[in-house]
Amino acid sequence: MLHISPFLCVYCNKYKHTQHKGCYRMLDILRARRSIRKFQDRAIEPEVIELLKEALLRSPSSRGINPWEFIFIDDPLILKKLAKSKEHGSELLDGAALGIVVCGDETRSDVWVEDCSIASVIVQLTAQTIGLGSCWVQIRNRNHDTAITSERYVQELLDIPHHIRVESIIALGNPNEIKNPVPYEKLQFHKLHHNRFP
Repeated sequence: MLHISPFLCVYCNKYKHTQHKGCYRMLDILRARRSIRKFQDRAIEPEVIELLKEALLRSPSSRGINPWEFIFIDDPLILKKLAKSKEHGSELLDGAALGIVVCGDETRSDVWVEDCSIASVIVQLTAQTIGLGSCWVQIRNRNHDTAITSERYVQELLDIPHHIRVESIIALGNPNEIKNPVPYEKLQFHKLHHNRFP
């Protein structure tokens, strides 16, 4: 049975819908989403993975070119190796139920980075609505060690050709930690400007 986020829209609350209807309030999803780095030791249901796949393939891209490619990793041995992608910050993949390697074909679009970033966020927000935790593991412009980049490490591990660039790995699983939303009063309103930069 799918665990659905409690942040339903007014219509769903009024009519007591118990199944996902795609009408969550975006701000509530954003408030609830936090980076989750601890996961329960259980698999993600196949039907949930299908929802994540659909979300990725519906991600917007510049001019509709869709230069992205997505590799779904649920093999614990591969996840353990991906956990060593970076010097710091990738170890959580070792405990994740799923890792989605987000790649872009640089020969098809000069804004593959932006398109892959959009897809990475879309799948995280989708995961939030269906009760999963997630965390973005940055790969592009990071180092595996002093001799090899994180991107090259992942490319070699997963047989990814050089022109298919690696932007991120999204770690996903059933959360094993609870994080409260960032309080409204702690939002960085000083970064909002009107009509011009101050």
